[in-house]
Amino acid sequence: DVKTDLNLLLECLKYQMDCPVSQKEALITIYSICQQNSEASEYFREIGGLMFINDLAKSSVHCIVKEAALFTLGVIIESNVYCQQTLCTSALFEDLILFLINKDSGVNLKRMSVYVILVLVSNNSNGQTYVRDTGCIGLLLQLFRTTLSTSKMNLSDENTNQCYQLWSSVCSTLCACVNNPQNEDNQNICCSVFPYAQEWLESCTEPEIVRPICSFVGLTVANNSYVQKYFVSVGGLDTLAKVLIKLMQDSCTSQSSTKLAVVVTKTLDACIANDSAMGVVLTKYHTVSELLKLLSNDTLDTGEKISIILTIGHCTEVCEENQCELLQNNGLPLMIQVLTESQDEELNKAATFVLQNCKQMTEQLSLKINGNSLNVNNAEELDMQVRKRSLQDYWKKAKEILHRIKLIEKEHDEERVRGGICVNSSSEDNIEASKYHEVNPADRKTCTERTHKEVHGPQLTSKSDDQVLAPPVCYSPLKNKIINTMDPVNACARQSEQSNISCSVNELQTGSVLQSRSINEKTACVKNLSILQWDFFLPNLDQHSFYSERTREEKSTSTTSACHKMTDLRCIGCTAGGLSFDSKTFTKMLQSCSYQCERHKVILEAEERYRKELRKSALCNNTRYATYE
Repeated sequence: DVKTDLNLLLECLKYQMDCPVSQKEALITIYSICQQNSEASEYFREIGGLMFINDLAKSSVHCIVKEAALFTLGVIIESNVYCQQTLCTSALFEDLILFLINKDSGVNLKRMSVYVILVLVSNNSNGQTYVRDTGCIGLLLQLFRTTLSTSKMNLSDENTNQCYQLWSSVCSTLCACVNNPQNEDNQNICCSVFPYAQEWLESCTEPEIVRPICSFVGLTVANNSYVQKYFVSVGGLDTLAKVLIKLMQDSCTSQSSTKLAVVVTKTLDACIANDSAMGVVLTKYHTVSELLKLLSNDTLDTGEKISIILTIGHCTEVCEENQCELLQNNGLPLMIQVLTESQDEELNKAATFVLQNCKQMTEQLSLKINGNSLNVNNAEELDMQVRKRSLQDYWKKAKEILHRIKLIEKEHDEERVRGGICVNSSSEDNIEASKYHEVNPADRKTCTERTHKEVHGPQLTSKSDDQVLAPPVCYSPLKNKIINTMDPVNACARQSEQSNISCSVNELQTGSVLQSRSINEKTACVKNLSILQWDFFLPNLDQHSFYSERTREEKSTSTTSACHKMTDLRCIGCTAGGLSFDSKTFTKMLQSCSYQCERHKVILEAEERYRKELRKSALCNNTRYATYE
C-alpha cells in the first residue's frame, strides 16, 4: 500500500547517497504519491521523511538532487497544511535565500526555490511575515526587475524561456506575499517595482507578460488606498488604459485579445475601487466606451461581464464626464437589457450599481451632451437652457394642435350652417333651483384658483372634488381625477364620459331669470375651462410628467313620470351616456345635432372661446420667444 511504498522510498533515499540519479528517481516517485494526497503527505511527515528531504536539499552537492528535493518539498507542503506549518520557519527562508543569491545556482534551482517560497506564504500570514522579516521579499523584487529583459522576449529560445519561467514564478510568489490574507506591509514594499511593471506593459502586450503583471498589480493595489494613489502617480493607470485600447483593437481578429482585455479591466477596477475619483484619469482615453464595446462581446461568460460592469460602475460613480460618456454610448439601455435578460443575481446587482450612479445625473448630462455644454458651471445658465429647449418642443407641438383646431373649427362652421339652434324655455319654478346651484363670483374665483393650484401642485396624485361648472338646467356633480401622461399633446386630449341625466318635475320650467343667469354661467365656465386646458397645454417646465383631466358624472335616476316628458327637450349629448367618446368625437356629435340643451350649448361655446384664447396666447408667446431668441 501507500504507507509501505513511502517507507521503502525513504530507505532508498538514505542508502543511495552516492547515487544522485537513484535519489532523483526516488524523490520523483515520492512527490507523485503525495501530490494532492493530504493523508500520504501527513504520513510521510510522521515517519520523518519531510525533514530528511529538507536536510537533503541543503546538504547534497548534486544539483539535480537539490532541484528534485526542493520540488518534492513544495508538493508535500502544498498538499498538507501541517507540513506547511512544520517547515514555515525563518531558517528555511534563509536557506532558500542562499540558493537564490548563489552564483552557482542555475535558473532551474532558483525556480524550485521560488516555488517553495510560494507554497510557504500561500494562505499563511506567518509565511508572509517571515518572507518580509528575512528580507526574502526584497530578493524576489530584485528577480522581478532583472530576470527578464524587455529587449529579449523570444520565448522560443530555450534560455529565454527558462528565464521567463523563473520570472513568472516570481510574479506568482509576490502575489501570494500580498494577498490571501491581505498584507498591507508587503503591499507597500511591492509597489516599489510598479515603474518596472509599467515599462513591461508599455513595451509588450503579449499574454505571457500582461497576465502575470496584471495579477501582481491588481493584488498589490487591492484595498490599499496608499498603493493605489502611488500607482496612479507613476502613470500606471494611463498605461493600463492604453493597453486596453490596443487589445480592443486586436479583439476583432483575436479572441485571446478579448480575454486579455478582461484581465486588464479587472486590474483597472482594483486600482480605482477604493477611490472612484481617480477614474477621472480614464476619461481622456474613453475607457468607458471601450468597456461598453467589450461588454457587447458574445464570447464573455457571466463572471467576465460582472467584472466589466463593476469597472464601469466605479468609473461612473463620481466622475461626471464618465457618466456623460456612458450616456453617449447607449450604456444605460445596455444596463437595462442586462437587468431584463439576466437571471444571475450578482450580474443584476452590478448593473443596478451602474444605474444608481447615473440616476440623478441623467437629465442634466443628457442636456449637456445635446448642447455640447460640459463647461457650463452656472446653475442659472443651465436652468435657462432647460427652459429654452423645453419651450422649443412645446411650441412645435402647439403648432400641430392649432392646425388640428382649425380643421375642427372648419368642420364646426359647416355643420352650424346646416343645423339650427333651438332655444328652449324653462319654467320660473326653476329659479330657486338655479339660485341653489348658482356659483357666485367669489366662489368661482376660489374654485378657479384651487383648480389651478391643484394642476400645478407638487402632490401629483391629489384629487379635486370642487365643482367647476354648475349646469343651469340639469345639475350633475363633477369629480376631477388626475391621470399621468408623458406627452403634452396627449395631455390636451381629454376623455369624457357622459351619463344620462334625469330631471325632476320642478326643473321643467322656463324663465327669463334663468337665461340671464346662464350668461354668467357661461362666462365662469369659459374662464375655468381656459385655465384648466391652458395649464395642461403648457405644463410646468421643470416637470417631465404632464397631467390631463377626466370628468365623470354620477348617474342620477328618477322614477317620476314627469321625467319621461323631458325626452323631447334633451339633446343627443344627454342621451348618449352609455357610449364611449373622447373630446373630439363628442364635440363633433354635439355639433351635428340641430338642437343643443342649455348645458351642452354652454360647453360648445366654452370650447370656442378656449380656442380663441389659445390662438391669442400662442401668437403672444411666439412673439415673446422670438424676442428672447
